[in-house]
Amino acid sequence: MEKKVDVTSKAVTEVLARTIEYLQPNPASRAKLTMLNTVSKIRGQVKNPGYPQSEGLLGECMTRHGKELGGESNFGDALLDAGESMKRLAEVKDSLDIEVKQNFIDPLQSLCDKDLKEIQHHLKKLEGRRLDFDYKKKRQGKIPDEELRQAMEKFEESKEVAETSMHNLLETDIEQVSQLSALVDAQLDYHRQAVQILEELAEKLKRRMREASSRPKREYKPKPREPYDLGEQEQSNGGFPCTNPPKITGTPLDQPSCKALYDFEPENDGELGFREGDVITLTNQIDENWYEGMLNGQSGFFPLSYVEVLVPLPQ
Repeated sequence: MEKKVDVTSKAVTEVLARTIEYLQPNPASRAKLTMLNTVSKIRGQVKNPGYPQSEGLLGECMTRHGKELGGESNFGDALLDAGESMKRLAEVKDSLDIEVKQNFIDPLQSLCDKDLKEIQHHLKKLEGRRLDFDYKKKRQGKIPDEELRQAMEKFEESKEVAETSMHNLLETDIEQVSQLSALVDAQLDYHRQAVQILEELAEKLKRRMREASSRPKREYKPKPREPYDLGEQEQSNGGFPCTNPPKITGTPLDQPSCKALYDFEPENDGELGFREGDVITLTNQIDENWYEGMLNGQSGFFPLSYVEVLVPLPQ
């Protein structure tokens, strides 16, 4: 019975971890989300940022470029259709995350935190009383019989409590079957909705192809060429146009600061965007992956891997 409980404990722990990886496969995004949620709690914010679904990121990309191409482009219109569908898929994926967390992850986590933890406590207590009973049995005749009897009673009592708790867990494992069923139901619902969204998108794209093939092709008419003036233009630097040197944002190097190695575009509230070469004032280190800093009067969070520290924060 104890072996079955041990296997159950290992199964629940690993299935929980793998389920979270299944729902949120990007480890960097998971770490970032954990950091942002921690910051939200510190600031007392009620609404926490959600996991950036890959479908949503793809949808935003398609929508942005579809708008840039404009309504006269077949590809641009198709990108807008596909982008909208991808964003709908991301919303359905968010619903899957919520459903699985409520009906599968949370109950299993509760099982780990309460029932399995309690069983481990009883087994640890049982082991301690067993050792005490064995020690006193070896000293039988040298210690009072009452002391030996009390040690035996405590051992038997702990044995009964531990066995009862393990028995109850194994006898109610149908609850875990129910939770697993809830996981599968949520997946089925997600895939049904995803199929419907993709079928609608496929039909839209086929309709666009039919409409495009039925329209007459437009002929290209080049604009008339304008005469080109070959006259010399005066240059102030030997024939090359003057260009202003890039403006560098500076910060006194006697305070903690870092230099941006790459451009960083903020994706969530509270993040600080910057360009390569910017010098940022460091104000705090959130964790091993994120700094907090200031640039041009704005403060926010940014990843350590995007910057080179010039003056480190005080230890």
